Amino acid sequence: MNSKIMKFFKAAEKLNYWSVILIPFFMGIAPAPMNVFMGLVVATYPFVPLARNKRFDPKTGITLPILAFFIITCLSITNSVNTADSLKGGIGRLAHYILILLVIFNSLKDRLHAKRIIISICFGISLISLDSIWQVIAGSSFIRPGYAPVVNIGLVRATSSFKDSNILGIYLSGFAPLLFGITFYYIKGRKKIPFILLSLLVLAGIALTYSRPTLLAVYLVFVFFALARKNRAFLALLILSLLISPFIAPKPVKDWAKQVEFNPLRFMCNDDRIAVYLHSLNMIKAHPFIGVGANAFMNSYRYYKTYPEYNNVVTLDEMKAHNNFLHMAGETGLLGLGAFIWLIAVLFTRLSRLYRNLNDGFLKITLLGLTACIISFLINGLTESSLYYSRVGLLFWYLAGLALSYVKINDAA
Repeated sequence: MNSKIMKFFKAAEKLNYWSVILIPFFMGIAPAPMNVFMGLVVATYPFVPLARNKRFDPKTGITLPILAFFIITCLSITNSVNTADSLKGGIGRLAHYILILLVIFNSLKDRLHAKRIIISICFGISLISLDSIWQVIAGSSFIRPGYAPVVNIGLVRATSSFKDSNILGIYLSGFAPLLFGITFYYIKGRKKIPFILLSLLVLAGIALTYSRPTLLAVYLVFVFFALARKNRAFLALLILSLLISPFIAPKPVKDWAKQVEFNPLRFMCNDDRIAVYLHSLNMIKAHPFIGVGANAFMNSYRYYKTYPEYNNVVTLDEMKAHNNFLHMAGETGLLGLGAFIWLIAVLFTRLSRLYRNLNDGFLKITLLGLTACIISFLINGLTESSLYYSRVGLLFWYLAGLALSYVKINDAA
């Protein structure tokens, strides 16, 4: 092969290599650079197999449920109130996310590549956490000047470079379990000290979001670690912390709990979210099989509102479901939701099997951390439509592709 052509292939492969590394870091900084690196990953990938003399492998282990989910999403467009929105923002975006998953799965080169991606992730969440603390103290983000914290029920909540505290919480808790897993179970001796400090920094950033689903997600991730590693002492400590948490919670949180009559659903979701959930069920009942169309939930929401709304709240005419699964069922019906649940089940089965077969300590612990990241993202999705937020929607697909790619590193070892 012509040497100049091979040099071009190698240059494209290197650009792809570093773009894969930088995506999770820039996800926390701003949408524009994240989108640039997403585009570069896809645009340069066709040259990667040529440079590495390898074939593209579509067999991720979750190919069938992904295909089923995509086909149902395409069929849902027949019910859409805006075909153009459904094609571009629904089917187009999903196709891009799936392509990113496949490219990440095929692009991961070796153990060193995985290590550099993890460093990028840990550096990103540490920087964003530091910015969150600074924002609460100084009143403005140093990453995105002019971005101020928000105040709810008397609590000053960090947003960092994001426009919303809950989205910041999704980002931090979606990647933080990777750092926590490495700190708890991989780093030994004195080297553990800086990792403990970084973990505490990220925990502080998470705490300053005061995002209830994020805090729940992090707590359940710790439970997952304790169960997976059979750490009874850690599990007992987690149970104890849960029991004392009502007594050490900030006063505004205690007042809020009293205001909602100590109802756990109202405490976690707010009355407006519960109202949206009920209206979402109306949407699903009206279109149970393939939904109202991809990316059509917000445009369709007004037609399924029931008056008076729950607890006499007033919701907007355009709303997200604030729940991934209700949002998905609304847009793609129960068939689409079923395909996605199938995808999740197969994904966790695949990762569990891979975890048992890994012998490399670093790969084993980081795979456990990546699995915990996906769990955290899905828990956050119980009160947020996180899969449908442009800023963090990629997180699930990136993590899935990265975790599944470990089978290639393991086979090559």
